[in-house]
Amino acid sequence: MPQHPLLNKPAPTNLTLENQNGEQVELSSIIGQGKPVVVFFYPKDESYGCVKEVCSFRDSYQIFQDAGAVVIGVSSDSAEAHKKFASAQNLQFTLLADVKNEAKKAFEVPKTLFVIPGRATYLIDREGIIREVFNSATDFAGHAKHAVDFVQKQQQASTGTDQNATAEEPVKSAEPVTAEEPVKSAEPVTSEEPAPKV
Repeated sequence: MPQHPLLNKPAPTNLTLENQNGEQVELSSIIGQGKPVVVFFYPKDESYGCVKEVCSFRDSYQIFQDAGAVVIGVSSDSAEAHKKFASAQNLQFTLLADVKNEAKKAFEVPKTLFVIPGRATYLIDREGIIREVFNSATDFAGHAKHAVDFVQKQQQASTGTDQNATAEEPVKSAEPVTAEEPVKSAEPVTSEEPAPKV
């Protein structure tokens, strides 16, 4: 499979989409803001494969939270459809309505068999760089598995960096103790003069 053209490049952020609560979400306010971000594109709310996929992300959500990661699902469904879907599946993360396929085009999401909307997951580091792209139309649970591995590695790398940054400075050795001046020897005792002979 050829390498995705956006791999190791900045993720698109000049996009504003509506979420399932009717709120406008700017990707620039999420991506590249110091947290790993998982953006997964899926074909259709309530379809068999998409239910399997989003539920895999739902069931792993605590891991994403612990790693400080943000999870975003995107499809061309409306915000209203997303709201029903999120409620029915008890989803804890954001779903964005890409009704004009703006995000799909920006992220260059490949289509399956050149016709079916693609199923691809973009794993974005803390600086906003796309480090991995997992593209599979049939491995529904594989998208969340790859995402979990990625955010855990990001967490480990961050923890290691923090530990190095906060390592205490080596304790300075005590000031060298200066040797005391040698104690002066007592004045030599002079023997008394012999008594004069009588």
